[in-house]
Amino acid sequence: MGRGPRPKTEELEASLGHEFKDRDLLKRALTHVSAVSGGKRLETYQRLEFLGDRVLGLTICQMLYELYPVAEEGELSRRLADLVRKETCADVARAWGVGPHLKLGLGESQTGGRDKTAILGDACEALIGAVFVDGGYDTARELVRRSFGERMKAPRRSLRDAKTSLQEWAQARGLEPPSYKESSRSGPAHAPRFTIIVEIQGFEPFSAEGTSKRVAEQAAAEGFMAREGIVPKGHVQNDRIEATL
Repeated sequence: MGRGPRPKTEELEASLGHEFKDRDLLKRALTHVSAVSGGKRLETYQRLEFLGDRVLGLTICQMLYELYPVAEEGELSRRLADLVRKETCADVARAWGVGPHLKLGLGESQTGGRDKTAILGDACEALIGAVFVDGGYDTARELVRRSFGERMKAPRRSLRDAKTSLQEWAQARGLEPPSYKESSRSGPAHAPRFTIIVEIQGFEPFSAEGTSKRVAEQAAAEGFMAREGIVPKGHVQNDRIEATL
């Protein structure tokens, strides 16, 4: 385990706006799997993370439905994806001051685990789950509303998907729309991988791969825009992309 005493949790509870009746819930919500051994995984935040993810999703959906009464399903879905992604949850956890309170194994502690996006994102969801169990849905919902409300009004990324953004960019410059073609397919039938090339006249083609043609096309569009400096990588909505080449 990490060396040195962790700070008391009263400050964290103040950030959350919830004082736990069941202190064991808070302890588990802050315990990473690296901090336990043997068959003690149930003492980590994994189950609470699973629960908190669903509470977060439901609450965000309700908030979006109320805040954007004329938004269509597609826009609501893109806004939801931006808010529940790991990076956003990690930012919320940082705002709560979660890092110093995490219980980590020595390896994770020594390699910066207290500020790793994946760990902080998981801990955010676990804490939401713990508040839900300890205080009920209304309490957890208010925590999400306080912590995600302002982020809801200012998305981190464009709400357009990568292919749409690239097509609009090309049209604005009088260029032909981007064309996409499959250059290769690999892997077994149950888990194929596709490589797609996107081309715009006057520019070098860009290729990317994914687990479906749609995912690979989106990856190619995002990679093209990042290479040309149109948008920073990761700025557009492009979830489920696994790799760009």
